[in-house]
Amino acid sequence: MSTLVLALIAGAVVGLALGALGGGGSVLAVPALIYLLGFTPAAATTASLIIVTATSATSLYSHATSGNVHWRTGSLFAAAGIPPAVAAAALSAHLPGQLLTAAFAAVAGLAALRMLKSPAPESALRPVRPVRPVRAAGAGAGLGAVTGFLGVGGGFLAVPALVGVLGLKMRAAVGTSLLVITVNSLAALTVRTGSAAPLDWAAVAPFTGAAILGARDGKRLAAAAKGRTLQRIFTVVLLSVAASMLIDALR
Repeated sequence: MSTLVLALIAGAVVGLALGALGGGGSVLAVPALIYLLGFTPAAATTASLIIVTATSATSLYSHATSGNVHWRTGSLFAAAGIPPAVAAAALSAHLPGQLLTAAFAAVAGLAALRMLKSPAPESALRPVRPVRPVRAAGAGAGLGAVTGFLGVGGGFLAVPALVGVLGLKMRAAVGTSLLVITVNSLAALTVRTGSAAPLDWAAVAPFTGAAILGARDGKRLAAAAKGRTLQRIFTVVLLSVAASMLIDALR
């Protein structure tokens, strides 16, 4: 199968997951780039940042027009994540591929478990909690570090943090998380641009385009299917990916 076709299929799947579940779908981008398109772990995390930035930014516009983005809260949360994202991105570029693969497998497993425990997208809203600045800064910094180090958006971490730590309602948390992800991914990508090896744009460009279009269809999929069913299917896929990557890293 040609690189173009593989990139389009992988991008569509990642976009569908992002659009349908509101977070966690970008975790599939790195393994798809490595195992389907032949990227090295370092190149895959850089390419994933491009894909995540573009997809999150376009999805952010859609949520913003619907009034689901808390700009001030999201900006403060994102600001706490910028320094860790930059530092982690610089460090990641100099680490062995096996270590990056193992670390990514661990985060993918965490994403799967978090997705399994989190409420479905259409479920009732959680009660609002008072904001604790120290916890908010810590959560923002942790998300930035994960984004910069592994090239993932971190929606599976951002949405629960925005709900549990900052007290946002679920719909607003999903929209605001896209602002946080876009800012952190762009900050990490800025660092990677000067030091990363050249990317195969013949794969990255169609992958990104398909992910953007897939995210739109994912919203419709979420409306047509049961959210909990989608989460369970995604959890099984993600756990399988995490196990395969961990086995590969330990060889």
